[in-house]
Amino acid sequence: MNLRTLLILLLCNIVWALNIVVSKIVVGDLAVPPLFYACARSGMVALALIFLLRPLPRQLGKVFWVGLAIGGGSFALLFVGLQTASPSTAGVINLLSAPVTVLFAMVFLGERVRWRRGLGIFLTLVGVFIATGSPSGISGGIGVAYLLAAAVFGALGAVFFKQIEIDARAMLAWSGLASVVVLAPLSFLLEQHQFDAVMAAPMEFTAALLFASIVVSVGAHTAYYRVLQQNDANLVVPLTLLTPLMTIGFGAWITNDPIGWQLILGGALAIIGVAIIVLRPSSNIFKPLLVRSRL
Repeated sequence: MNLRTLLILLLCNIVWALNIVVSKIVVGDLAVPPLFYACARSGMVALALIFLLRPLPRQLGKVFWVGLAIGGGSFALLFVGLQTASPSTAGVINLLSAPVTVLFAMVFLGERVRWRRGLGIFLTLVGVFIATGSPSGISGGIGVAYLLAAAVFGALGAVFFKQIEIDARAMLAWSGLASVVVLAPLSFLLEQHQFDAVMAAPMEFTAALLFASIVVSVGAHTAYYRVLQQNDANLVVPLTLLTPLMTIGFGAWITNDPIGWQLILGGALAIIGVAIIVLRPSSNIFKPLLVRSRL
């Protein structure tokens, strides 16, 4: 792996980490309803990649539901959680996606887990448990439960992604469309004052929306998958573990997240656990989504 590739992966980690902090500002400071924001973000992604919606995939039904799980569905849960939880807590809890993906693969796909990945699963679960018990985690209240649900929902989609015959960028486009179809009516039924919130800070909302959809989802994920095509996944995927570390750092810097020893210890244990998981071979799991369980 050359220096240019390393710099691309570093930039991807930076924008992924910043995306969680920006999302916190949107649903927290700007008070944009989270389902509406997830829907708008997904709509922009679908619009930007509309040319990838043809031809229709052969497994359209599965593409729809898997796309919802790894796209707007898990993002909607994440954004609801970020209304009260901190970006730093969200960054650590997202690591739960890896062990949960493996556990789902054991149930649905017959994945076999030996002691090393078992150890990785254990360390990740312990680390996330410690982090959620930190002052930052406790202050998140019910939002932490939504963050956990987002990780689980994304992991469920990641398990079945490998069974679908579709290009990763085409899946990104279909994920955006599926998410809009589900989230638009849910936002209309469950939320209020969507456009009032947008009009209260139109420039800030537009900038955040373009960043989340075009820069993060389309740009960073396109670059990520191109790097994966040219390099061994065992070299690339572990480097995405920089994202939770950067999320904690950006959270402390930008949103003044309280960073204590419990969050740091929990995050460190979870990162070690996920590193063990992603370095073990698997024939049933799409390894790039072990850590990046959301598109």
